[in-house]
Amino acid sequence: MTASSVTSRVLTGITTTGTPHLGNYVGAIRPAIQASQDPSVQSYYFLADFHALIKCQDPQRVRESRLEIAATWLALGLDTDNAIFYRQSDIPEIPELTWMLSCVCAKGLMNRAHAYKASVAENERAGNQDPDKGVTMGLFGYPVLMAADILMFNANKVPVGRDQVQHIEMARDIAGRFNHLFKSQYFTLPEAVVDEQTQVLSGLDGRKMSKSYDNTIPLFVSEKKLLKLVRKIKTNSLEPGEPKDADSCTLFQIYSAFVDAEQRADMRREYENGIGWGAAKDRLFEVLNTHLREPRERYNALMEDPGYIEQVLQSGAQRARDEAGPTMEKLRQAVGLGRFSDL
Repeated sequence: MTASSVTSRVLTGITTTGTPHLGNYVGAIRPAIQASQDPSVQSYYFLADFHALIKCQDPQRVRESRLEIAATWLALGLDTDNAIFYRQSDIPEIPELTWMLSCVCAKGLMNRAHAYKASVAENERAGNQDPDKGVTMGLFGYPVLMAADILMFNANKVPVGRDQVQHIEMARDIAGRFNHLFKSQYFTLPEAVVDEQTQVLSGLDGRKMSKSYDNTIPLFVSEKKLLKLVRKIKTNSLEPGEPKDADSCTLFQIYSAFVDAEQRADMRREYENGIGWGAAKDRLFEVLNTHLREPRERYNALMEDPGYIEQVLQSGAQRARDEAGPTMEKLRQAVGLGRFSDL
């Protein structure tokens, strides 16, 4: 890929605190992997393991999640020749940049961060005298670390959910402040990309699929476990032969995310004709199992070969550092921390 052929830089972080599930796949992983194959886009995908430490103090869970998430993305076809795939913690320039940005970031800006405000509000509701009870500096300064992730590579597009748009706006504010103070356009001002068409899958209980609700279907469970989980999906008490509403049904929603328009229309007619819940669940299982069978095999092979995953991540980290190193040299000069030999 030549520099002139790249039309945009897109950056996505994946927090390493859980096991990837169907909702993650449909909402974030699948579209991101498709984007990684676009030669006109320079994509950066990273395991956000520094971010994971903010809310997870279980070392084993972080270790397992890093491996599972890396194996998942590789098994599903991430193009690591085009995209740069790395662990956040393998890029020492990122915490260095975080400190530089912290030194120009107003505390008042961080006071307005949604996660921090939510923690303070929760303490107030609980009657705690200290409104900051349980708030770590990691939680408070999280938007600055996120800004460093983005600004380090001058990403101009950052795909996020609507709840993360504020953090991109903060990154723009911090970048603008740095550029102003040090009198040059060191940083591109990033833009949040919110895909309103992104699918949000429901889980086993009908609520949004989330590990917080313990209602997920992990991507790469065995066929036997997958069938068991599909059969646990909540449905109503309508009998076979009674027409059913496809649009309010979790089974139909998940099914629709894995089939084409023609198959979706056929299944909708089956609902109108009164398909039984057992038959509907069997159909969903067959579609999911067919879709995930080959990636599951690749995933299991990768999980048995962590050395290969490490090699891929180290290669990605080297590519990332090939950019981050010169960027930090320039920024050190800008703030007065350059080498004396460069004076």
